[in-house]
Amino acid sequence: MTTASDYPELLSDPDARALADIGRAVLEIEARTLAQLVSRIDAAFVEAARLMLDCDGRVVVLGMGKSGHVGGKIAATLASTGTPAFFVHPGEASHGDMGMITPRDVVLALSNSGETDELTVLLPLIKRLGVPLVVLTGRPDSTLARAASVAIHVEASEEACPLGLAPTSSTTAALAMGDALAIALLQARGFTERDFARAHPGGSLGRRLLLKIDDLMHHGDDMPTVGPDASVAEALVEMTRSGLGLTAVVDAGRRVLGIFTDGDLRRVFEHDHDVRDARIGEVMTRSCKTVGRDLLAAEALRVMQEHKINALLVVDADNCLEGVLNMHDLLRARVL
Repeated sequence: MTTASDYPELLSDPDARALADIGRAVLEIEARTLAQLVSRIDAAFVEAARLMLDCDGRVVVLGMGKSGHVGGKIAATLASTGTPAFFVHPGEASHGDMGMITPRDVVLALSNSGETDELTVLLPLIKRLGVPLVVLTGRPDSTLARAASVAIHVEASEEACPLGLAPTSSTTAALAMGDALAIALLQARGFTERDFARAHPGGSLGRRLLLKIDDLMHHGDDMPTVGPDASVAEALVEMTRSGLGLTAVVDAGRRVLGIFTDGDLRRVFEHDHDVRDARIGEVMTRSCKTVGRDLLAAEALRVMQEHKINALLVVDADNCLEGVLNMHDLLRARVL
């Protein structure tokens, strides 16, 4: 862990030490705010979660200013964890974007004061639609809280800003409560790693949980193959053509008999075999690892690492060759 001693200037420069002290004070204030928030996980929180869980449409998040930025993050977290959600700017909602809210939705509004004009002006429209209104506010007696189907109290006893003006602890409280709702819904829905991967196909988790061998393997003419009676020299030509550092050894029906790799070639020379006369069937590795094309690429990586090999032959139920996968394919796909 990095400490002040890792930065000698903090020990000798009063201004630097003062800046560090302020930073620590801010985190301590916000930490106290979060600790106080635990007691606010009450019946209102449960009711809000149930409204969102039972929603047939989407959670529409509203918020102005800093609350709007927090609301955007909450909407993104909900959407990526199994609860369809999006953010609508309240100012735009008054000029047409209210049409994005349907009677099947739930509205989640954020306002520390609970009196934000751009939100309160929408209350009659939300009521007319008949959609549930969940409010995160620091004032449970506010206009928004009184109009809400359920209001969650997220008041911060003090802002970290010494002027008491810049939203700091209050936005942290709202953001944390949004996370609490999102994760409660995730658990209630039985949301899994695979579901998360489907929402994040471009991320490393998505690649690990969605990519299959079938998506990456070499097939057709790209598969290096020879018969068991081929010479080592012929096998080398095939290996060079494919650039995969191996060739599969198959019979006339394309059933896998073995594999011949760069490592097998080294062993040919170590045992003084005549590469002109030796047949692949005599020097190949017979007990090679094979996998099915529907296996996850991440599982193929595990097999390679466990057996300390750099390639796998892909076969069907009859042990007929369907493809070839090597470590470079996994690297290119960023499965590693």
